Amino acid sequence: MHENKSLSIVSIPVIVAALGYFVDIYDLLLFSIVRVKSLKSLGLTDELISSDGMRIISVQMWGLLIGGIIWGMLGDKKGRLSVLFGSILLYSIANIANGFVVNVDQYAICRFIAGIGLAGELGAGITLVSELISKEKRGMATSVVAGVGLMGAVLAYFISQSFDWRICYYIGGGLGLVLLALRISVYESGMFKNIQHAEVSKGNFLMFFTNGQRFKKYLLAILIGLPTWYVIGILVTFSKEFGKAFGIAEDINPGKAVMLSYVAISIADLAIGFLSQALKSRKKALYIFYAITIVGIVLYFRQDGGSATQMYAICALVGFGTGFWAIFVTMAAEHFGTNLRATAATTVPNMVRGSLPIMVWGFKILQPGYGYITAGIITGVIVMIISSIAAVMTEETFGKDLNFLEH
Repeated sequence: MHENKSLSIVSIPVIVAALGYFVDIYDLLLFSIVRVKSLKSLGLTDELISSDGMRIISVQMWGLLIGGIIWGMLGDKKGRLSVLFGSILLYSIANIANGFVVNVDQYAICRFIAGIGLAGELGAGITLVSELISKEKRGMATSVVAGVGLMGAVLAYFISQSFDWRICYYIGGGLGLVLLALRISVYESGMFKNIQHAEVSKGNFLMFFTNGQRFKKYLLAILIGLPTWYVIGILVTFSKEFGKAFGIAEDINPGKAVMLSYVAISIADLAIGFLSQALKSRKKALYIFYAITIVGIVLYFRQDGGSATQMYAICALVGFGTGFWAIFVTMAAEHFGTNLRATAATTVPNMVRGSLPIMVWGFKILQPGYGYITAGIITGVIVMIISSIAAVMTEETFGKDLNFLEH
């Protein structure tokens, strides 16, 4: 069975891609959820938990950046399924190894390897689903993948409340291996099969940089996703530290903040697919969610001596605003031809994740001169301006026929 344009948005490829992303998000965000608990058990002080925590999350993001390029190229050269099998095997093994670490360096190495593995999951899944589902239903199908997948963060939080942090990593690795068995039922994209023996360059990452028009599309595709990781990687992950800076009396649990924001992101990711369908536009849906994100960021920085409940509610709101991840990755897939599509859909979200260390670095550099809160505001303003300009400049991809090649 190859291309089947009547595939439903709840067909086996969509369900398996969604479950793959579910496990991917569980593993991707587990460190943010167990950061304080795990580093404390390794004997780190509060100060080191913050600084070494930033180092480990940055190392994981560099792994995602490198992995995005490797898996993206493999997806176009060897097929979408090869990535779905290889990436899940690598990050499952890395997560099981993570349960055995005894110092920060070992922890960082495991997160780096896991990052490389985690990089392949979403792009290959979205590419496969985009090519198997009709263009009329494509946006809704990829929204289902992201909406279900993002609930992995919720599972990670509840597992972390019931089990030791090491067990949480073993569970993540085990879930990945179970999913590997499910993958056997999924078939390759017909579009990819049709070009398998074609005399055309496949998965050539450098092609994004050899043509001005293609490079512009690629750069804009990355820039529109930046607010997602500013919100999750800085505002939500470091909500405990921001809570102290705002003078909130209660201690903020960053794991709970991550979980609540991801419940909201998951709902939003489902909603945006149907919204973009109703508006017959990816860009209009994106503008609406940008506006919600900006409102959320403004409210976040107006918490002067508020409460923990208020902080959690605002983390959920900014999370909802950044629930455009599905549409943003779908747009990346829709911009490029079949011989570069997996490379684009896999590298673009990982370039955004890989931008987090740059945002964190900028945030840290601003702190001595401006203080913790103002540094966070300046970082956010810069990110939102860049992304808004990129969104305006990017082309509309709603209803685009994907059966074309890049030369």
